[in-house]
Amino acid sequence: MDTDIERATMIIQNGGVGVLPTDTLYGLVGSAFDVDAVDRIYDLKQRSPDKPLIVLISDVAQLEQFGVIISDALTERLRTYWPGPYTVILPTIDDQFEYLHRGTSNIAFRLPDDEQLIELISQTGPIVAPSANVEGTPPAVNTIEARSYFGTDVDFYVEGEDLHGKPSTIISFDGDEVVIERS
Repeated sequence: MDTDIERATMIIQNGGVGVLPTDTLYGLVGSAFDVDAVDRIYDLKQRSPDKPLIVLISDVAQLEQFGVIISDALTERLRTYWPGPYTVILPTIDDQFEYLHRGTSNIAFRLPDDEQLIELISQTGPIVAPSANVEGTPPAVNTIEARSYFGTDVDFYVEGEDLHGKPSTIISFDGDEVVIERS
């Protein structure tokens, strides 16, 4: 594993937040299980407190850690979209994740299509990873732009290629129907 990624992994495991490239955009990342890291990301992004974050996972089985009931049918359905640039909103039965779902009782998950990122998440556990920008400004396409937003207020930056991708498509399921929430 790349030394920057190893360092980022250690910092995330210890409650830190930072910026790294994902398979879509640069993300402002922290552990999805660390309430303080999640709160810090909201503050850094100046994000509306009622707007939930997306959680990146490395394996479908990790959904159970968030109170998502996994069936064979759901697993099969998710294989259509994952790994890839699709975020899927799923209901949770666990109230302890209110800090993630912001009162909606649903959490948005994505299984990225990037081996290095999957490896990081398999070591850190699921992470929140909203785009690396202050709300209302364009997503950073590289760490230079991310630094202009966050400066020394984050614990690490992982360099990568310029990313001019677009945010993930967000979908939910209504029975057999697929509802596109954001394209």
